Formats: sequence, structure tokens, C-alpha cells
Amino acid sequence: MLTRTKRVTLGIAQRIDRRLAAGEYNEVATDEELIEGLSLLLYRRIATLIFLPADAGQQSGVDVDPADLAAAHQRDQAA
Repeated sequence: MLTRTKRVTLGIAQRIDRRLAAGEYNEVATDEELIEGLSLLLYRRIATLIFLPADAGQQSGVDVDPADLAAAHQRDQAA
């Protein structure tokens, strides 16, 4: 199965969910896999990770719901 990862830097002024406070996040990575058997290229999201600020020099990725991430971004745009 062919997969790809999209990476973006993100700053969120509002809390994302009850685990993730507002702040500057170094990276959000979205993993997608190719849906095979179609006549066009189509990918399905299989995971979205947000990388928390490094503690003791080590970053850790946490699963995040893309809908929560989008809602936090929309709240930022409205403010």
C-alpha cells in the first residue's frame, strides 16, 4: 500500500481539545494511503499526529482528531 505524509507547522491560539493546550506546535503530520483500483489518484487519511513541544530534547506525537484541529483553527480565524 502506497502512503504519503503531509507536514505543516501550526500555531493555535485556542485549546484544541482537553489534552492539547493552545500554543505553537512545531509540526502536524497527516498520513494518507492510496486507495487502489481507481482510475484516478485518491488518498484516504489514516492518521493525524500533532508533535508536542520538546521536553528534554525529545518530541512526541499525539493522535489528534482532524475535526478538533479544524474547529480550533476556525475559532482562531473568527477571533
